[in-house]
Amino acid sequence: MMQWLRVVCLLVLVAFLPSVAQRNLSGEIQMRQALERLNTLGSVMMIGAHPDDDREVVLAYLARGRHVRTAYLSLNRGEGGQNLIGPEQGDELGVIRTQELLASRRIDGGEQYFTRTIDFGFSKTAEETLTKWPREQVLGDVVYNIRRFRPDVIILCFTGTPRDGHGHHQVSAILGKEAFSAAADPSRFPEQLAYVQPWQTKRIMQNPMGVQQADQKGAPKGAADAKQKAAEEDRLEIDTGAYSPELGYSYSEIGGMSRSTNRSQGTGSAERKGSQKTNLITVGGDKATKDLFEGIDITWSRIRGGAPVGQIIQGALNSFTPGHPEALLPALAQARPLIAALAQSTKDPMAEQKLHELDETMALASGLWLEAQAGSATVTPGSNLRVSVQAVMRLPAQVTLTGVKLTGMPGTPALDLAPVVLMNNTPGQYQMNFKIPEDQPYSQPYWLQEPNDGALYVVRDQRKIGLPENPPVLEAQFSLKIAGVDLTLTRPVEYRYTDQVFGELVRPLAVVPPVAVNLEEHALVFADNKLRRIEVPVRSNIGKNSGDMRLEVPQGWKVEPAMRHFELGAGGEQAIMAFDLTPPATNARGILRAVARVGDRDISSGTEAIQYPHIPTQLLFPRAEATLVRADIKNLSKNIGYVMGAGDEVPGSLRQVGCDVTMLASEDLARGDLSRFDAIITGVRAWNTRSDLRANYQRLFEYANNGGTVIVEYSRPEGGGPGGGGGLAAAGGVAATAAPGNPPAAPAAPGGRGGGRGRGGAAGGATNAPPRGPIDAASGIAITDPGTLEHIGPYPLHIANERVTVEEAPVTFPNPQLRILHAPNEITKADFDGWIQERGLYFADRWDSRYQSVLESHDPGEDPLPGGMLYVKYGKGVYIYSAYDWFRELPSGVPGAYRIFANMMSAAKVQ
Repeated sequence: MMQWLRVVCLLVLVAFLPSVAQRNLSGEIQMRQALERLNTLGSVMMIGAHPDDDREVVLAYLARGRHVRTAYLSLNRGEGGQNLIGPEQGDELGVIRTQELLASRRIDGGEQYFTRTIDFGFSKTAEETLTKWPREQVLGDVVYNIRRFRPDVIILCFTGTPRDGHGHHQVSAILGKEAFSAAADPSRFPEQLAYVQPWQTKRIMQNPMGVQQADQKGAPKGAADAKQKAAEEDRLEIDTGAYSPELGYSYSEIGGMSRSTNRSQGTGSAERKGSQKTNLITVGGDKATKDLFEGIDITWSRIRGGAPVGQIIQGALNSFTPGHPEALLPALAQARPLIAALAQSTKDPMAEQKLHELDETMALASGLWLEAQAGSATVTPGSNLRVSVQAVMRLPAQVTLTGVKLTGMPGTPALDLAPVVLMNNTPGQYQMNFKIPEDQPYSQPYWLQEPNDGALYVVRDQRKIGLPENPPVLEAQFSLKIAGVDLTLTRPVEYRYTDQVFGELVRPLAVVPPVAVNLEEHALVFADNKLRRIEVPVRSNIGKNSGDMRLEVPQGWKVEPAMRHFELGAGGEQAIMAFDLTPPATNARGILRAVARVGDRDISSGTEAIQYPHIPTQLLFPRAEATLVRADIKNLSKNIGYVMGAGDEVPGSLRQVGCDVTMLASEDLARGDLSRFDAIITGVRAWNTRSDLRANYQRLFEYANNGGTVIVEYSRPEGGGPGGGGGLAAAGGVAATAAPGNPPAAPAAPGGRGGGRGRGGAAGGATNAPPRGPIDAASGIAITDPGTLEHIGPYPLHIANERVTVEEAPVTFPNPQLRILHAPNEITKADFDGWIQERGLYFADRWDSRYQSVLESHDPGEDPLPGGMLYVKYGKGVYIYSAYDWFRELPSGVPGAYRIFANMMSAAKVQ
């Protein structure tokens, strides 16, 4: 039900989006848009692979301009990408990107759906993608969403061919085309028919990037010429840059506002003005030559007996007076019994959808504000909750409140209320109290409630598959009589509060465990068999709590004491439970589980609040489990300086193996004593996001020259050179012209959309890029591509979009004599076992001949990539560029990754 509420309430106040770019559209505009939408019975579903694949300008054109019901189906939630705003990765990043997409949809007017697939990172082919995503199950999810939404037109964001680049992109179009037919076939996925019915979409079209321009590299010949001509004839042009005087923006401007909500992906976009032509290509069903809805009745006449309703709604539109929307109520009240009768007689889901839309439009026309406020943001099973209910009619209309009841949990109460005629602009306020059931589940996002099945979330309830988020914990159903018509409106029970900076904010009510057991590390790595003190915080989520904590460990590991008692005096109070953990003498791996016993309940989950100003607060309950790793890891560098970039968990991982890590601020980089560090590491994307790092690069190289080790983790290429740009030092190294104080990286061009994936770009960089490998500075060949990563290395170094996406890809040693491969740990191919997601990303493709390649790898069928880890002696010290996936492997407890990284940190001490 909440889905259609989000659709009808087109322009909900987005108080938690303070950015100037995200504007509210309300009042007269909201009323007129609601009427237009009520009188339009068309629908479109767009299908892409990732949260950033949607064509927001097209969605805005359809939802805001054509007033049709519009949705974006993203196969995954973007869990495998990188995060530009914080340290969250994996599931947490997927939750952030889900909320960012919902914020986008509130602006462009669409709805949002997902399948159960998990973004496992960049994939170069559809074949590789389908080895991780079970084809039939993912196809079933696409089919289910089509059957539920029932689109007249499907628009694919990609072609399903290698031109799409990313394998996920290809699969989204391949499965979209299959689902176009399968959704209409009752023999396909018959188990879904308990909830939905078969649906045949009228046509399926493509809107891939680059379709707007024909290939200019040469005229196609023969069959290719005919194919090109046919493709051009199939194109339907729409102008998303058309200006809407009603909205005050073009659809391209609204699309820019929408896209700019995706902050974790760095996709802030311009609000373009002027004509912006977009082409759609029909690839299945009836060909559209003049209009997207050609041959499709999107009026009320499409429902048998619906024409009179259309006449009434059109009359209301024609008579709409902005200052008096309440004058529309008699016409809307006249239409309601007609729509209700159509829904009953035809069983057409669209009639039911329009009935809900009409009820919300009547509430809008009467200036009716309904809300149900929770007394607190969180509740625990068995606790008491106060809910304050408010109804305000802010226009001179006839509205009677006849009842209110809560739904969503067993035993929810109804308000004992005699019918109340609402007075103009006078709030009616009521309170209800009830006890949360003792067995009420926690408010974990439904797709995270069970362990994953590979790269697929496990969701047992078919009806939830595709929903962007959980249904509200509680809802309030308001029974009303508006203009003589009985109807029911539903609102979520939410917590409303005031922030001193951002003003009034809203967050969803959540059911939480009494206490949170927050393990601070995903993996506990032991470099030897010495005892280690493990500290586990336990925090009260609500009120006083007491209990006992224990650690469950595998055989061979020893923990003392067996149990510790805790007493917590109030909500938010925390105690640290300390245990001594001794690993086995030999290499071992297992799982540690922390369990708090409170009353008769075992709690083995933490409580994680994801809080950013552009999305509502999200609560997750991660399992209180950590991977235990015992491995022989020798490390000669203990005092580490770390320059944090876009956010990663590497510093915490280094502390696991005895490192003392200091986070370097601007003052440290400019004036601090760097000689006190054994090694200095620049984190993920630090050279993209830290202007202070770029301004003080010379001090890093001076530190290396004096005997230190500098390790540079990956940064994205920037600028317009081959392979995606990549700033470089001129031949001769640090004497090249600097660009201190450069601003942060500009948003990627369309070929690089994806928050770090390089999603539309060809694997391995530009087709005409120079050969990979070292370039002899004495030869006079210089690397001169422009970019803001000019001094990422002491000698010329060009970063490209090259990557190795298969985590099992073989790794070889081009220069096996290098000491970095032998000391203090002897590195072998076994150290690359058990890696996750990928080998690495943003390898160098060209470099000064003084660098030496340490590791070489490649995806199946591709040329070797030796630029993922480059080593050079610099004065008395060492510089290393390493684009291998340390920011994922170290927090996951991959033993070989720790051994290799220890060698990197120790490089200047063993050269």
